[in-house]
Parts: sequence; structure tokens; C-alpha cells
Amino acid sequence: MMERLIPSAALKKLQDTHGVPFAEVFRHGSLQVELYKPEGVDHQTPHTRDEVYVVIAGSGHFVNGDTRQPFEAGEVLFVPAGVDHRFEDFTDDFATWVFFYGPEGGEAASETP
Repeated sequence: MMERLIPSAALKKLQDTHGVPFAEVFRHGSLQVELYKPEGVDHQTPHTRDEVYVVIAGSGHFVNGDTRQPFEAGEVLFVPAGVDHRFEDFTDDFATWVFFYGPEGGEAASETP
């Protein structure tokens, strides 16, 4: 039986990472699901695959390439592979699901004209 993918279980798993702000909670094929909960500052660098965030709790601002926008709980955010992005000015309760998927370089890299 698969472990339930609920915030409380993922946050408990995150406690076992000893200060690392993310924990993988599920993997199948190219799909990788993590819980991400940075403390104070988001030190992310661009990732090699496309990703979708689903904000569990909190609010703040999200920088995605040249765009900066507010975000709130329940919001879905997309980042193409290789794009600089980060969360800024987020509340202490901020936590988000992260869904990495597709090939290295993102789906756009695998599209043919």
C-alpha cells in the first residue's frame, strides 16, 4: 500500500532531512514529487526538468525568470527547465509540493518542429 501523500506526512518526513529544505515523497517513471519548505531564504538554482509547484500553505512572491508575482496557498506555478526561479518574502508557514517531470532539458527540448 502506498503511503498517503498528505502535507502532514510529508512534513514529518522533512524533519528527518536534518535541515535540508526538501524531501522526496513519491517517484514513478519521470514523475518525482517532493515537499519543499525553505526557512527564511530560498536558495534554489535552475532545475534540469520542468516543474510544477502547488502551494500548500503560506504566501509571498514568486520570481520566475523575469517575472515576479504574488502567490498564495492553493496556487499552481509552472517553471520550465533551466529557468531561474525562487520564492521571496514568504511567510514562516510556507510549504509547497514540487512535481518534477519529463525529460532532462524539459518537454520543450524534446519537441520537434
